[in-house]
Amino acid sequence: MRVALFTETFYPKVDGIVTRLCRTVEHLQRAGDRVLVFSPDYGIDEYQGAKVYGVTGYPLPMYPELKIALPTPSIRRVLEKFDPDLIHVVNPAILGLGGIYYAKNLKIPLVASYHTHLPQYLHHYGFGMLEPLLWELLKGAHNQAALNLCTSMAMVEELRAHGIERVDLWQRGVDTELFRPELASRDMRSRLSQGHPDSPLLLFVGRLGAEKEIDRIKPVLEAIPGARLALVGDGPNRAQLEAYFAGTATHFVGYLHGEELASAFASADAFIFPSRTETLGLVLLEAMAAGCPVVAAARGGILDIVTDGVNGYLFDPDDDDGAIAATRRLLANGSERDSLRHNARTEAQRWSWAAATRQLSQYYQGVLQGQRLASAARSSS
Repeated sequence: MRVALFTETFYPKVDGIVTRLCRTVEHLQRAGDRVLVFSPDYGIDEYQGAKVYGVTGYPLPMYPELKIALPTPSIRRVLEKFDPDLIHVVNPAILGLGGIYYAKNLKIPLVASYHTHLPQYLHHYGFGMLEPLLWELLKGAHNQAALNLCTSMAMVEELRAHGIERVDLWQRGVDTELFRPELASRDMRSRLSQGHPDSPLLLFVGRLGAEKEIDRIKPVLEAIPGARLALVGDGPNRAQLEAYFAGTATHFVGYLHGEELASAFASADAFIFPSRTETLGLVLLEAMAAGCPVVAAARGGILDIVTDGVNGYLFDPDDDDGAIAATRRLLANGSERDSLRHNARTEAQRWSWAAATRQLSQYYQGVLQGQRLASAARSSS
């Protein structure tokens, strides 16, 4: 099978969407499929055997790590030469709209997937009044596809509620060989806590953006005597967060990768995740695979991953003391924390990237089979 993948973001950018796409490309290529990636130009032309066609992009003013890439006529030439069986558009916004256009124009079956909860993001950047309009635009784009995939049941239900059709679940995945409890280390605890390895260590990993609501961790930090907080990652809100957390025991670590990142997860006492806009929350699965207990907002895709009191703790994000109470409970009971660690690891081991990609391939085959049947019906009429 030959798959043309259109995405608004790709390697070497670091986020959950890119992680999923990279693992998907790797496993598709390994299975003998061929993938061509269209993305904003990040300076690469190949990834794990797949060709990457970079389209000139321009930094997004409010989020310079992201690039806006407008579809260009050259895409058609490259696409026709590749001759894909199917086009998969990830988060159709700008470049992805070109993928939708060419799928329709060249009569290539189309799959779309939804990974970023943009309508909710608007509220964190002062544009909440545009949410109804954005849902209409998303509906118009996604309803061009033969199949729309989401990474959690919460998002499947939300898209259906907003009139998006033919929606199904693309199962989660996590690298349990990389993220594992054995990588816990006192040296990493010392690094994350800036020389205080015996203090309670709270961890956040992810994009430092307003939509992640990282400021809500500050009251938790201040409520736990002697606690230290490590924020791993970077993003457009870093300067504001550094000012907001000034005077607290907070360490802005920056990006970590590979075994360093896995060790950070495994070495922390609690992973705090206050975001209410997650379509899945891949970092939660990575924390769980590493045996790090999670304290997370009971919203969105998080509810697909965390079972309260079994493999982590959930809190009501509308309760100002919810995260504080959950974190105190976690840190106060060592035996319960060990049970959460074990159960979190067990849950994560259920979800491999190989299985998630096999499921995706089955979806692709179903779309192609449906297209063939429809073509045969038209020919016989």
